Amino acid sequence: MLFMADHPDTADPADICLILRAHGEQRWLISEVVPIVRQLEQRELIAEDQIGAALAYLEVLWLDACQRACETDAAHAQLDRRSADGDRVLYEKARRYHAAVRRLRIAVGRRVSALTGMPGPAGTHHRTGS
Repeated sequence: MLFMADHPDTADPADICLILRAHGEQRWLISEVVPIVRQLEQRELIAEDQIGAALAYLEVLWLDACQRACETDAAHAQLDRRSADGDRVLYEKARRYHAAVRRLRIAVGRRVSALTGMPGPAGTHHRTGS
């Protein structure tokens, strides 16, 4: 890449990849999954004959959310393999962002599970600190 060759001090791409994945997962959870969860939790917002369809839609959204979580966690693992060889500040920010998104994922996962009985993404039953 010409950009990387011209700027050797540019942050490690693993940092950026994790930040972008975490941001994408966070936006998906907040903009797509949480609104449906809220509507289902407040049953008066959904017509009785539409609850089954809303639950099915939530299940599909949650399957997509689980895939996004796996991709985010893979980016986190890639960053961990490289440790903090690059920009230490960006490395730490990427790790903290991942931890925050993981906490959000777990919280939303509990709500989805209560509504559908579906399990959360792999790894959500572990500690939330990394």
